[in-house]
Amino acid sequence: MTLGASMFFASVGLAISPVHYPPSSTKINDLEFALSGSGAPGVYSSSYTPESQYGVYNWCNMPHVRPKEYRTPPRNYSLEYVEVIQRHHKRTPYASNTFNQEDIDWFCTGSGPTFGATSSKGEGTNGSPVQWQGFVDSNNPWTTTVPPGFKNSDCQFPQITDQGLEDAILHGKDLRGVYAPLLDLPLHIDSDIAAIRVTTNVITSQVASGLAKGLFPASLSENVPVKIQSANFDSLEPKYSCNRASTIRSDITTGSQGDLWKNHLNKAASIFEKLDKVSGFPKDDTGGWHVSFDHYYDNLSAKQCHQKRLPCNLHDSSVCVSQEDANTVYRLGNWEYSYLYRDAQASAEYAALRYGAWVLELRGHLQAKMDGNSKLKYLHNVAHDGSISSLLGFLQIDQMVWPGMGSEVVFELYSSKSAHSSSWFIRVLWSGQPIKTSTPLGTLDMVPLEQFFQYIDSMVGSGNDLFAACYS
Repeated sequence: MTLGASMFFASVGLAISPVHYPPSSTKINDLEFALSGSGAPGVYSSSYTPESQYGVYNWCNMPHVRPKEYRTPPRNYSLEYVEVIQRHHKRTPYASNTFNQEDIDWFCTGSGPTFGATSSKGEGTNGSPVQWQGFVDSNNPWTTTVPPGFKNSDCQFPQITDQGLEDAILHGKDLRGVYAPLLDLPLHIDSDIAAIRVTTNVITSQVASGLAKGLFPASLSENVPVKIQSANFDSLEPKYSCNRASTIRSDITTGSQGDLWKNHLNKAASIFEKLDKVSGFPKDDTGGWHVSFDHYYDNLSAKQCHQKRLPCNLHDSSVCVSQEDANTVYRLGNWEYSYLYRDAQASAEYAALRYGAWVLELRGHLQAKMDGNSKLKYLHNVAHDGSISSLLGFLQIDQMVWPGMGSEVVFELYSSKSAHSSSWFIRVLWSGQPIKTSTPLGTLDMVPLEQFFQYIDSMVGSGNDLFAACYS
């Protein structure tokens, strides 16, 4: 069946007018269950998932493509190109997500970001790698005025942890186990046929170093080149400005369309009150701790993923966050992401504007491969939860979740040749399996590429259309 572009347009004549296809109703987007249900919506205690349960939602280390579960299409399909986009692996919390005074230790001695410089003049003029190691000097009077978070910690907040780096290496090995034989990828990275891309946030480069070790094991002693766009217009994080997207986000949270969002915050007042007694943040705090559960979610999940206990009040150890409280935060966090990126009526337009530039780049890569204008076989993007959630919103996944650590979306381009013609197909994998969408495309499993392009066109039009829509 050929799906005409009109099936995706809300009204003819508008360059960008995406239809919103609501997701399925599940416990994830059931607000009452999020508020008063029981249990966590997945695994939050370890990167390890038992083999018998692999594929379940594991916030600490999401399922990804690996040889054991991978399903190879019939022989008449030939894999031509793969593009992967993933969230970074597990890390310390961001500094903005830590309490003013933490009652738990977090140290990173011997691990952390490394930096260096190379010269075009050759190896003899290259610098030595240096590693960041945080410290506090009591002679600096500001150290007692700026909240320290984790006291005397030598970590950067954020930084990929030892366990997160191990997850990244294994992730790379698993992907190599599937795609190296199918694409004939070499042991070392060859920039003509394979590339890695990162954002300007250093944690994505930390993950890229682990991925490269697993994906291209012979490159361990080499300087692995990674692609990066300017922070002024980076499409991967994304960083480019889009006034219309910002307006939509405000409308569906605090503005004219934000009744449901404001309602969920009001109904969650009791859980906020419990959490505030531990964190010390008052209800009128201006740091964003009460406009969503983002801060609390990151703080608690980072601790639990690294086998640290849940926090207590620094001055009263009898006042602690219970596991039941943490599970409620995790359920509400997933509800929030489903609302923002899938349930809200304007979520499709928001995702299209926020992540349309990256999708247009993806479309260009697929088109170039189809036209025979690209030698590239494999491109790996290391990004963030805001990247993956926006992409899932763009694709209109049938069941939205908050993308966990290491979550990935894989785009596989296939050709199928007959005696008289050549056809192209796309398969899109989420957590290692074909993604189920709410759109007329259904499950993205060997969908004719032209139909996939029609869907992209209906969401963002051309680059000029997208740019104009952001400032309309």
